[in-house]
Formats: sequence, C-alpha cells, structure tokens
Amino acid sequence: MKRPFDVFPGDDASAFALENVADGVFAVDRDFIVRYCNLAAGEIARMDPADAVGRTCREVFGVSNCRTVCVLRQCMEEARPIANRIVTLKRTGCPDVPVCVSVAPIWATGGMVIGGVQIFRDLSGGGFVSRLAGLQPLDDFGTRDPHLSEIVRMLPQIAQSDSTVLLLGESGTGKEVFARAIHKLSQRGSGPFVAVNCGALPEQLIESELFGYKSGAFTDARKDKPGRFALADSGTLLLDEIGDLPYAMQAKILRALQERSYEPLGGVETIPADVRVIAATNRDLGRMVVDGQFRQDLYYRLSVVVIRIPPLRERRGDVPLLVERVLGRCRVALAKKVESVSAEAMERLMAYDYPGNIRELENIIEYAAILCQDRAIEPCHLPEHLRGEAGCAYKRGRTMAEVRFQAAQEAVDRHGGNRNAACRELGISKDTLRRILGRCDKDA
Repeated sequence: MKRPFDVFPGDDASAFALENVADGVFAVDRDFIVRYCNLAAGEIARMDPADAVGRTCREVFGVSNCRTVCVLRQCMEEARPIANRIVTLKRTGCPDVPVCVSVAPIWATGGMVIGGVQIFRDLSGGGFVSRLAGLQPLDDFGTRDPHLSEIVRMLPQIAQSDSTVLLLGESGTGKEVFARAIHKLSQRGSGPFVAVNCGALPEQLIESELFGYKSGAFTDARKDKPGRFALADSGTLLLDEIGDLPYAMQAKILRALQERSYEPLGGVETIPADVRVIAATNRDLGRMVVDGQFRQDLYYRLSVVVIRIPPLRERRGDVPLLVERVLGRCRVALAKKVESVSAEAMERLMAYDYPGNIRELENIIEYAAILCQDRAIEPCHLPEHLRGEAGCAYKRGRTMAEVRFQAAQEAVDRHGGNRNAACRELGISKDTLRRILGRCDKDA
C-alpha cells in the first residue's frame, strides 16, 4: 500500500482510512507537486492515483478557476484552512463535474507551511440525483441528508401504488418537485401531470375549475369546459395548498376520491375519475381538523401515504450542492461566468436559516450572480441581511418566528409595502406572508 507523504501520520491505520474514505484527498508540496493521492481522488479525476503523484495539481485536478482563484495557493499563502468552496473539476475526455472543496495548510515542525492538503466531494451524482437520474432534471434535486435519502429510497414503492399521497412541508421545500418525481416513477408516468393551487383559485370558481362545467351551466357557459380532473385523466393530479380549500368544497373532493368519479357543474352524468391524486400543504391539517377547519374524513382519505419534507435549515449539508446547481442555471440564464462561491460567502450561506427554503436560496444566489462581476461570489454580493456581522446577528439568538418575521418585513419594506412583490421574492403565498407577520404581532 502506498503511503501518504511523510507529513501525514505514517501508521497503517491512517493510510488505510485515507485510501477508503469516499471523498477525494490529495496533498501537494510548496511547488504544487502532488505528493499523495487517494483512490477516491483518482476515481473522481478519472485517472490512476499513481499517475497523479509527481505531477502538478493543475495538470491532474485542474478546475474552472484554477489559474485565477487557486484555493490551495490562497490557503498556503495565508496559512489558514478554507472550507466549502464550490468549483468545477475539468476532466480531459470526460464530463466536467462540480465538487465541494476544503483545503488546509501542512506545517513543518518549525512552524513553516510546506504544502497543502485538499479534500473534495463529487456533487454530481450522490443521494437523490443518482436514484432519480433520467427521471427528473438533475438540478431539481440534491441531498445528502439521511432523512431525505430515506424518503428517496421509498419513492419507487410509493409511486408504484395508486394510493393518495399527502406531501407536508414548508413553502419552498420542493413539494411539487417530489410530486412530479412520484408521477414519473409511477405507471402513470406517460400520462399527464396537472397541478392546481387550491389557494390561488377564487372560491366561486373552484368547483368549475376542478370538475369542469357543461354548456348552459351558468351565464356565458356557451360550451363544455373540462376541469382539472378531466385534464389529468390516466395521469396524476396535484392538489397543492389543499389546506386552503374551502370547507364546503372539501366534501366534493372527498366524494371524487371515494367514488373515483365526479359530476361537472351543470351536468347530470357521472364521469369516472381515472386519476391518482397527490395533495400538498404547508399547513398543519391535524390542527385544522381539531379546529373544525378541515374535514376529518378527507384528512384520513388524503393521508394514506404521508411524506414530510424537511426544511432547508434542517439539512444544511445540502446547501453547497444546491448552490452549485443554481449557479449552473444562472450561468446559462444570465450569461455570466460566475463559477464559485468564496469561503466567506459560503459560511454565511451555510449558517442562514432560510425561512423561504430552497426558493429563497435560489433567489439569493441569482441576486448575488447578478451583482458579481468576477468569477467568485463574495459576501458583498449577497443580500443585505447576509452580509458581515449584520447577517450573523440576523440568524442567531432569535426564535424561528422572529427570523421569519424579519425576513418577511424586510422584503415588504424593500418593495415599498407591495406584499405581492414580497411574496414573489420570498417564494411564499400571500396567506403565508399574512400568517408570518400576524403571528409575530400576536406573540409580541
């Protein structure tokens, strides 16, 4: 077994551990000559680790910004570690791959920096992505969280049944993305996927929007119009924000689910409903049942399979992966050459609580990419509440309600009191914004 070079621990146990970790590890001397390369680093770079030793790291592990922003050089010159830098690894004859890089200087006994060690993790194919490759756009997913990975493990079995699924999670956690994944993994995957936001439909139009209407059912109904159930025939219907459904309408949804049929508004014939229903909400339906706001029988009918999607603050390890995916989209959409996020900016992104979850992260990175004129996003490019010490104070020492209230209030203020614009920025509904601002007022 080849040894790590002599500044590493030289015992067999340490060497074995370095050879068998999942992350790539390599070390260089002061001239940036590779002195050690483990098996995982060789696999990610698509080369024999033995061939890497003796060559410059730029030759072996060249990244998109290697010549302009060398993380190892910065680490060795400043004699400090740098963590969670996102870069793109360039591989000859192979697809480029995004990696999360952390580096640290190597010290001699006398206190001189004599080299550096770099650890990098392949962000292109882990967790959610590898399991759903080819079934969903890659940049819709990204997780290394154990709880979310367990959900992914169960998705194929859940998808193959025709049972109703209830997706629970805060606004912006990606409930519709999960619904689409279940649809594509199911036997209905070749059929239509229809999503309807129950909270966005005017109460007087909900029935006709869901079940359609017949000619003459009301004034101006000059011809038949199919509803969402008809449009989703042989496919999947997502009832998003089902907690906002009026109480009277809940009985009609329950009947459609139980009888697998419905009647269009103004119709006299029952139409079969060959539809798999997935419901989603950011509200506590159990509490709404107790409060008399949601039908108990509908709640039980919907919750055959319940999937709780954790908020981003509970899976912070996914932030670097998600940042890289959003950056990739920004490079295309904005025609920018932003390739990475600095260590300082990443620290702020990793520490933030994201009351708007993934949608908010996407907005933050897009905002930063617009402002950034260089290849790396710095703290100065981030929104005001994430810059410097002010950003740190914003995310620590406060209750979750206070954090959400401040994020919501600042968004409203930025848009001159326009709550619709604030909702679009935060990626939340008007009802959610109202609850966030109102709840904090009550608590005060």
